[in-house]
Amino acid sequence: MSVAEFRRIVLFRHAKADWPQVTDHERPLADRGRTDAAVAGLKLADSGIAFDLALCSTAVRTRETWKIAVSEFAHRPKTAYEERIYDASPGELIALLNETPDDVHNLLLVGHNPGVQNLADILAGSAEDDARQRMSARGFPAAAFAVLTFEGSWKTLEPGVATLVDYWAPSD
Repeated sequence: MSVAEFRRIVLFRHAKADWPQVTDHERPLADRGRTDAAVAGLKLADSGIAFDLALCSTAVRTRETWKIAVSEFAHRPKTAYEERIYDASPGELIALLNETPDDVHNLLLVGHNPGVQNLADILAGSAEDDARQRMSARGFPAAAFAVLTFEGSWKTLEPGVATLVDYWAPSD
């Protein structure tokens, strides 16, 4: 397998969460979050990306977002629930992504802000069209996702090596 293979990463922030009297990790989705997760799932399904692997935070709101979004997919990718995504810094997320097997070409990560937005900013050394401007203007609201590409092994993923090729948020 060539180390110059094309890879795609989708960084997907969980949908809008509710604020009941539970720990932050246990917060469920709000009604709007369930609606936005389904819309995001449709957008991801329409992208034509065949995901090989989804890494999802163990927090209730990320698991609910993923369950709703993936129900819109024609093919459900292998999913790993990873506690290290919760409250992770961009560096910790890069270290986690560096562990990805090289037979994975298209990976989706369901996580939290500010980690997901900061990771998109840090990885994107360049951008196509107006993706960076739209992401900068909108921030990374609940249920938003960024699509990045890079060439090489997952072990070579580091700041600046990726291209931001798309960005979507529920109000787009």
